[in-house]
Amino acid sequence: MNLPQHVRLVEVGPRDGLQNEKQPIGVADKVRLVDDLSAAGLGYIEVGSFVSPKWVPQMAGSAEVFAQIQQLPGVTYAALAPNLKGFEGALEAGVKEVAVFAAASEAFSQKNINCSISASLQRFVPVLDAAKQNGVRVRGYVSCVLGCPYEGAVPAEQVASVARELFAMGCYEVSLGDTIGTGTAGDTRRLFEVVGHDIPRNKLAGHFHDTYGQALANIYASLLEGISVFDSSVAGLGGCPYAKGASGNVATEDVLYLLNGLGIHTGIDMDRLIQAGARICAVLDKPNGSRVARARLASA
Repeated sequence: MNLPQHVRLVEVGPRDGLQNEKQPIGVADKVRLVDDLSAAGLGYIEVGSFVSPKWVPQMAGSAEVFAQIQQLPGVTYAALAPNLKGFEGALEAGVKEVAVFAAASEAFSQKNINCSISASLQRFVPVLDAAKQNGVRVRGYVSCVLGCPYEGAVPAEQVASVARELFAMGCYEVSLGDTIGTGTAGDTRRLFEVVGHDIPRNKLAGHFHDTYGQALANIYASLLEGISVFDSSVAGLGGCPYAKGASGNVATEDVLYLLNGLGIHTGIDMDRLIQAGARICAVLDKPNGSRVARARLASA
């Protein structure tokens, strides 16, 4: 069994985690969270999103957050930029890496961004062109890769088709997201087998939600397929908007515990990571979504 020796965790808590929160979160609290995550040794942090505050109110102020965070050398501070206007805002804020996202499900694409998959991909062409001209790297996300709240099962070949387009456009890495968290380990292995025919596995990442409690099993299944990049969210921030009361993103602390147990190197300090999660949960006045963090904090 050959598991990767090193794994890169993409911390999405400040963006994907906070964007679903109902209460307003101040710029200072967002800055503190990013700085705490940097200090814990996260090498890649998704800081914010350059989208209309009308659609995602919590991401208002992303430019101020970028201006105030302490950017450590060797750490990537990225932002979501779903269209050219968003990309221009990110560029103005000095962002060096952006992400774009498409769905593997037509129904989800229509309900989420009011257009077809192919139309959504066309929107990214000017973003990728502008990024290339400005030396900005682009990461691609594909959502609903193991199931859709409207369509049910999503064929792996359909996911591969969308991922291929993003990769061909110039996304250096494509993250496959189980948005509703219904995927299982067997589904996950098959998905990477199919998508891996078109895109090298060292250019693929996994993004698993824990709605059905399968995220860690799916991450282990992905490791067996040679995947070594995973998206996660400190304290499990970010619910699943399609399943009321359900957990969303897998907690970074829990993924780190799994990887540490497998002897896989990440360079992340567990104690500092737990402190970062505990601090933002206190700000949000909500329970910590990480089982590892809850166990460690209870025994401290």
